[in-house]
Amino acid sequence: MSNLSLMSASETASNVAAAVVADPVINESLWETTARFMQEGGTFMYIILGIFLFGLAIAVERFIYLSTTKLNNRRIWKKLQPHLDSGDMTSVQTIIDKSSTGVAKILSYGLVQSQAGRRSDDIEMAMEEGLMEVLPRLEKRTQYLATFANIATLLGLLGTIMGLISAFTAVANVDPAEKANLLSASISVAMNTTAFGLMAAIPLLLSFSYLQSKTTEIVDSLEMATVKFVNQLRKGLRNA
Repeated sequence: MSNLSLMSASETASNVAAAVVADPVINESLWETTARFMQEGGTFMYIILGIFLFGLAIAVERFIYLSTTKLNNRRIWKKLQPHLDSGDMTSVQTIIDKSSTGVAKILSYGLVQSQAGRRSDDIEMAMEEGLMEVLPRLEKRTQYLATFANIATLLGLLGTIMGLISAFTAVANVDPAEKANLLSASISVAMNTTAFGLMAAIPLLLSFSYLQSKTTEIVDSLEMATVKFVNQLRKGLRNA
């Protein structure tokens, strides 16, 4: 009896293994699975993919730009700080003239006003003007990521609606023998576009949030440099 059970179990396992080997869906590669997923989703899948790739390119470009800007600002500030602490404005002017960084541009506005004998309030206003000129370059194109994420989600929902419309049309207008196949294909369009829309939107939203926080961090460091520069000027005026 036990031998018969073992033979039956062995035959069942063999049959399952053979079915797995014979099933092309189970044995297909990741690339093949992705291609089938895209094909079953219909036209909207390729539109969502294009939006996702375009948004990803923007996110990479912005990350490189903001990281480089932060590093360059930090490097130039380390050069400026000892001369600011010692009140050596000639050296400060020389370093600023050779630099094209955001912090150098902002400090140059304040330095021009200080050399003209302006009040500290005028110097602060001039440096705020410089910050307003630098800020758009930091925020450039970042807002597109949130827009692309919303568009990807909406396209996924639109694809779902179109798939469901096709499903109901298939059920209503075709022979009973063909209903199951057409209904399955229409449901694939509906589900795949929804899933892919969310798969594209989530990374774009995360990238948008990260880049926003990185931009805020750079702006805060520029404002801190502005305050330190003005305080140093005030200290120099008191000592004079």
